[in-house]
Amino acid sequence: MKTIKCVLPKAAIIFLIFTVLCGVVYTGAVTGIAQLIFPGKSNGSIIEVNGKKYGSELLGQQYTDESHMWGRIMNIDVSTYKDENGKTLMYATPSNVSPASEEYRELVAERVEMLRAANQDMDETAIPVDLVTCSGSGLDPHISPAAAEYQIARIAKANDMTEDGVKEIIEKCTDGRFLGLFGEETVNVLEVNLMLDGILSM
Repeated sequence: MKTIKCVLPKAAIIFLIFTVLCGVVYTGAVTGIAQLIFPGKSNGSIIEVNGKKYGSELLGQQYTDESHMWGRIMNIDVSTYKDENGKTLMYATPSNVSPASEEYRELVAERVEMLRAANQDMDETAIPVDLVTCSGSGLDPHISPAAAEYQIARIAKANDMTEDGVKEIIEKCTDGRFLGLFGEETVNVLEVNLMLDGILSM
């Protein structure tokens, strides 16, 4: 009994010390350094113009009108994160529908039909696969340059712009491969749409 009584206070002290060091000191130091060196990234990479926040460049937003660029299918569940007025506060979780399921096939077929109807100038041009499939998270903010180019004619016509003008915006919002070698080029859909709306400058 004496041994147990002797060990317990020491264990409690060690537990308290490590709780303060790892839970308070370390966390505070890392957060402070991140805020100092990478304030934008550490706060969620929010796109803010004139004090108004338009969203994170790391999270996709759903666009389905003809004047904006469309991203990937956003098959997500937002039902548990709405306020009393029905406004979505945040995304809850990807639905994780299996690519082998009938529901997924219906989702892809519906998307193909929407794309064909909206982009009639493309006729029977093959639709880039990322425009008709979900990403793993369901919130991917990027599409491939091919998926962006597929929509150029529609966007230009809907915004009374030249196709070259739309291409220029896409190029501004295209990220290259990491170190020029790894990954693929991607286009940030939200940034493109904010430029189309004149919110972000070229």
